[in-house]
Amino acid sequence: MITSVLIFVPAPGVGHLVSAVEVSKLFIGRDDRISITILIMNLSSDSSIDAITQNLKKDVPDRISFVDIPALDDAIMTGLQSNYYPKFLMSFLEIQKTKVRDLVASILSRSGSSKLAGFVIDFFCTAIIDVANEFNAPAYVFFTSAAASLGFMFYSQSLKDNENQEIYEYKDSEAELLIPSFSNPVPAKVLPSGMLSKDGSDIMTSISRRLRETKAIVVNTVLELEPHSVKSLVEDENTPLIYHVGPIIKLTDGESTSQGQISNEAIISWLDSQPLSSVVFLCFGSMGSFEPEQVSEIARALELSGQRFLWCLRRPSQEKGTGVLPKDYENYNEVLPEGFLERTAEIGKVIGWAPQVAILSHPSVGGFVSHCGWNSILESIWCGVPIAAWPMYAEQQLNAFKLVKELGLAVEIKMDYRKGSFGPSVLVKAEEIERGISCLMDEESEIRKKVKEMKDICRKAITDGGSSYNSTGQFIEDLMDNIRNGREA
Repeated sequence: MITSVLIFVPAPGVGHLVSAVEVSKLFIGRDDRISITILIMNLSSDSSIDAITQNLKKDVPDRISFVDIPALDDAIMTGLQSNYYPKFLMSFLEIQKTKVRDLVASILSRSGSSKLAGFVIDFFCTAIIDVANEFNAPAYVFFTSAAASLGFMFYSQSLKDNENQEIYEYKDSEAELLIPSFSNPVPAKVLPSGMLSKDGSDIMTSISRRLRETKAIVVNTVLELEPHSVKSLVEDENTPLIYHVGPIIKLTDGESTSQGQISNEAIISWLDSQPLSSVVFLCFGSMGSFEPEQVSEIARALELSGQRFLWCLRRPSQEKGTGVLPKDYENYNEVLPEGFLERTAEIGKVIGWAPQVAILSHPSVGGFVSHCGWNSILESIWCGVPIAAWPMYAEQQLNAFKLVKELGLAVEIKMDYRKGSFGPSVLVKAEEIERGISCLMDEESEIRKKVKEMKDICRKAITDGGSSYNSTGQFIEDLMDNIRNGREA
């Protein structure tokens, strides 16, 4: 039997790689004629990222393989450095094209019974479309965020190309935009951080133009979660085919990469001793961290609330614009208010790197204070845990708006918060945080009921006959048709 090889090219970054591995498992589980090779790019020598990558490579089916793209020389990496991370990333990805082309040629030369089915690229990796064209192979996109965010990207590109208007001109504006992928007017204050500068807008507009060149876009979403957004994309005649295949999430966290502060087993053991739905979990993603002044306000808010809590607290990286992850603290007392750990010892636990899915799925967890990264949103909904939205960067403000204002699946802490270089330094006060936590943990809230309902809907979507199950099947069928048609031509 001739195997059809898909080359996956995820963007460098934990969330992007995890999603790529999980959707790869989905595809090969649905058709035994498919094999997948995932090309892994490394931005840095960060040992925590290496550990995560190694864990992802374990226990995958035989028809998924990994190839590490050789790291760039230190001198080249130094020359690429920029205070603006997306600019650095796009320069880095452009250099990878030659390496990807050579690796794919080598892979194909070693597998005589295999046929290249196409490239599945992360939306950041549009430079790889050129490589797909060299191989005369179709390029597909795996979009790791919401359909609403994809719609916004196309909207902003059309705004520039068709109306000669720049999205970054709305920075600090009180305007509200009518974006087709949203059912409500969107305040400019929640537009993605990276697009509120000329450089960022230019980069994302260029990406959006190239996305339109691809064969199809596979979106990590659920039709019933984003019906308006998916419909707006499908009905846009200038948009490639859209497949909704989510929720794509990693249901096991793998081994802890913590620096030894507290083991995963100890975390779960502590949760086991807490009452049902009583714990608020605070975690801000693989890149999430706060400066000491904001940490103090969070700590004060937790004391004011009297709420049981599990708090993932991490030290900000000092290597800005490189993708290096925050680290765990060796001693939390250096950043927490004096006596905080002692005063809250009976009701709270401060941890480093967290086994997020295991925590969210624990019956003691009743709420999630989150940065609103799309992976975290899907995990929280999957586990039926309501969210308090505290976005930080990228498209997270848009995600928060979607959750709070359009879907009613979250409460707001500060929907327009932007971290560090992405906006003015705003200190969210303890009282504001405490109000959000209290609303989040209200056992009778309408939000809690809606999240439970959406949990059941999303789980049904991936079962036989569900919306995501059917869309995945249609993608694979269309993929195989393209291969047959190419072979006949």
